[in-house]
Amino acid sequence: MSVRISRQHWQALLAELDDACRQRHLLTYRALIERLQLPSPAMQVLTAALEHLASLDARAERPLRSALVISQGASRLPRTGFFETVERLGRFSGPPDGIAAASWHAAEVARVFEFDYPEAL
Repeated sequence: MSVRISRQHWQALLAELDDACRQRHLLTYRALIERLQLPSPAMQVLTAALEHLASLDARAERPLRSALVISQGASRLPRTGFFETVERLGRFSGPPDGIAAASWHAAEVARVFEFDYPEAL
């Protein structure tokens, strides 16, 4: 099954991430789904969009904006699929939970906050 995001939702996602970056804060998956009013299956749509954005950022050798999206659980880290994606992209290697993942994620978020992204993709 292929999951797609509309151009309008894609642009809104980029705007939300840009705003989060400017304000130096993280967003939860749930908050993004609600703000973007994504259609069902909303989590799959958001996940596919974030994975695509990670691929675009990695290809352009930029910090991964998808790192700004985290679970609302105690870990305050992205979901396991995020770490699988960044491992596939050659950005991180290791278990998706624990000190190494948390440390890598914190460093990536700091890189995102410092990077000046181009206006349009």
